Amino acid sequence: MSYQESFINFLKYEKRYSPHTVKAYEKDLDRFVEFCTKMVGDFVVKDVDLKLLRSWVVDLMEHDYNPSSVSRMMTAVKSFYNFLLREQVVDVNPAINVPLPKIRKKLPYFVEENNLNHLLDDDLFDNGFRGRRDKLIISLFYGTGIRLAELINLKDRDFNTAEYLIKVLGKRNKERIIPYPREINQLYIDYVDVRNNEIVNNSGYLFVTEKGKQIYEKLVYRVVKNNLARVTSLEKKSPHVLRHTYATHLLNNGADLNAVKELLGHANLAATQVYTHTTFEKLQQSYKQAHPRGGKND
Repeated sequence: MSYQESFINFLKYEKRYSPHTVKAYEKDLDRFVEFCTKMVGDFVVKDVDLKLLRSWVVDLMEHDYNPSSVSRMMTAVKSFYNFLLREQVVDVNPAINVPLPKIRKKLPYFVEENNLNHLLDDDLFDNGFRGRRDKLIISLFYGTGIRLAELINLKDRDFNTAEYLIKVLGKRNKERIIPYPREINQLYIDYVDVRNNEIVNNSGYLFVTEKGKQIYEKLVYRVVKNNLARVTSLEKKSPHVLRHTYATHLLNNGADLNAVKELLGHANLAATQVYTHTTFEKLQQSYKQAHPRGGKND
């Protein structure tokens, strides 16, 4: 077994990374090995040095990879060499001090409150199986901020309808409990009722297709994109946009940043702070509109 294969197995079975993450690491590592082979011949882990890694970064930039993609690929190589250090295959990690292009942080997209209220409150979904399922999907994304993978893997037993709480299994298999809006209870009951009457659900999962199989990523993306297109002209219309919207609306309405961090399942506060930029812009706008001298310098 090659070092790369051992590393991928380590990610799968010890780190318990998601299949999507493991695939991304494998793809980035393959790209690095391919570059090294082209530059120096056979890939030998001990022969990789700072000079070769810097050349790879330059090559990636010349092939129009953006800074965030380059940073992600280098993270895969760093992790690979950390694994090799642990296994005592190498003595140093050559990727530690590689200079990377600066990443310009983008403000997260989010949907305005009145647009989502229109989508969820004005009878835009039908009462059949698909309509009830899709409305519950949108409502859960916006009402809890859960990730796509977390929603796909929900089961009926994860709902505590008495306490208005939902249990999800997040990244690194970390479990968390999230409160949800009370109105979701009825959406959940209505959906499960029509599902149980019309669909043979052998999957064990909450959300299923019309054939009774567990829903999948492309289907959920399509549900979110098609429904958000009814109420917003945002370029991006994805489950993650609804997660951004959840966090932004919480902060806009006075929620504590640390509380939002816990609700989102972020490992550290830095990941949550990106939303404060959006809310600060909202505060500035409110100030300019409301204060007698707020717009004096415009």
